Amino acid sequence: MARLSNRQPVLKPQDLYLLLVLASGLDRGTTYPELAESSGLSMSEVHAALKRAEAARLLHFETKRPHILLEPFKEFLFHGAKYAFPPLRGGMVAGLPTSYAAEPLSAHIVSSSDPPPVWPSVAGKVRGLAMTPLYPSAPAAALRNPSLYQSLALFDAIRAGNARERTLARKLLEERL
Repeated sequence: MARLSNRQPVLKPQDLYLLLVLASGLDRGTTYPELAESSGLSMSEVHAALKRAEAARLLHFETKRPHILLEPFKEFLFHGAKYAFPPLRGGMVAGLPTSYAAEPLSAHIVSSSDPPPVWPSVAGKVRGLAMTPLYPSAPAAALRNPSLYQSLALFDAIRAGNARERTLARKLLEERL
């Protein structure tokens, strides 16, 4: 009897990151080169991430182009992703504001005297507590695409914020999707 392999497909942070890129207005028949350019991932990383997301039933291909399956994606994003990709925090650094300190949440939440969460970045001008971005190329891509920046910041609020921040972030992210 042949032995079965126990290789399970596992989502990686870049898979969710790429899905957020698609969800940030690029889910309109985007090609692999366009996704690679807008996300800062290589073509092979884009291909592998999309295949893993397809295996997880978070997207499908229509005429060879990726399209998000919205209901399963929202279920994973709002209920599972914060456990699969927990926030990693560090010390005080200069960086780009995220979570409640970035738009659109910063317009709804009054900041406290605590240092804000930031993605460490040489382009950042805000000092705060480091929060590792979902993927290393995310801060640079976010600076090029304000919609992506907001989606990533909202996801950070879902995975690292308090109950009020999570609830508001989920509402705002659902409106965007």
